[in-house]
Formats: sequence, structure tokens, C-alpha cells
Amino acid sequence: MSRNTKINVLLLLLVAALAVLPLALGLGDDKEEPFTGSDGEAETAITEIEPDYEPWFTPLYEPPSGEIESALFSLQAAIGAGVLAYYFGLRRGRRQGEKRALERQGADGADEQV
Repeated sequence: MSRNTKINVLLLLLVAALAVLPLALGLGDDKEEPFTGSDGEAETAITEIEPDYEPWFTPLYEPPSGEIESALFSLQAAIGAGVLAYYFGLRRGRRQGEKRALERQGADGADEQV
């Protein structure tokens, strides 16, 4: 097994452990909604500290349910991942194209010298 394969397998195991361990250890069982986002946690903490706090602004769009909000967040994450994957794929393709072009130039130069 090559070094890169070992690193990839190790990273996949680490990601799987990060996803499964909070569920297996029961983290957040004492909360009503254990896996809410940091926005909800921050709102709760602020209202506990300062009950009269008024937000500076209100959201432009408030989704009708938590499921729709989660779906929109997932869509946003998928679009971002797609843009990043496209960029890195394009960059790699250009680098490989430049490498092939240099190899062809080197091969053409060797043929002409003979």
C-alpha cells in the first residue's frame, strides 16, 4: 500500500470517527435539540445573559421550517463543494496539460536532433 493510500485511509477513518463518536457517546443527550447549529446556541447564551437584548437586524428570508432551513444549508454546502472541486480539477488539468506540452516539445526536439 502506497504512502498516499495509507494517508487517505487514515483521513477517512478520522472523518468517520468524528461523525460517529458524538452519537455513540451520547453527547448532547441532556439538550432538547442536541445538534443545533452554533447560531441557535449563541442566541440561547445571549438571551440568558441579557434577556432584553434586541438583534440589530432581522433575516431577509426566514424559512418556514427547520427542515427547509437544513435543506438550504445543505444545498449551499454542495454548491460550495462543487465550485471548489471544479477549481481544483481545472487547476490540475491545466498543470497536466502543461506537463504534456513540455514532454511533447522535448520529444520533438530529440527527434530533430537525430
